[in-house]
Amino acid sequence: MANEVLVRVLERKRKYIWPEAQLNFWLIVMIAAAATIVGVFTYFMQLQSVFHLGVPWIFPYSIATGSLCLLFLLIILVLIQQRQLLPGIVVLGSFILFVLFLTGLIETSIQLYGPTGSVNSYCNLYKPSSGLANGQATLAWLETQGICQDWKAVFSFYIVGTVFLLWMMVMAWQVNQDNFD
Repeated sequence: MANEVLVRVLERKRKYIWPEAQLNFWLIVMIAAAATIVGVFTYFMQLQSVFHLGVPWIFPYSIATGSLCLLFLLIILVLIQQRQLLPGIVVLGSFILFVLFLTGLIETSIQLYGPTGSVNSYCNLYKPSSGLANGQATLAWLETQGICQDWKAVFSFYIVGTVFLLWMMVMAWQVNQDNFD
């Protein structure tokens, strides 16, 4: 008979300690940013189809970017619930989304504040006449102002999302280095 040797291997799982308040704040802001970007550009695509106009590439790109961000945030929430959120996953996903958000930010800024034919140049083009009797001019002005505010909101949320994704990469690196004990 052969001698049997029993070897026990001790497994040690490393626990990562995430700062709860910062992580929750980051999640809420990123959900708001991604949902706003998806909602506004979906509205813009719907307007383009109503008026039978072409759709600029930034519209589906932003919808896809915002949807990927929401999917990533859902995955993070599931991993948090299972207590298996790894910093490597967060750094990788945040970096990919950072590049996508930065691209969206650059194109949105060109569309909003670009040199010729920018959205901002049309924002004050229609002014309602004095008095409330001219309903069509007032309605056109209100619609134009609403679209302009939507563009500015998306631009702002692209800035916030880009900065917060950079912050998350730094925070995940700090969690990996055990700086949040």
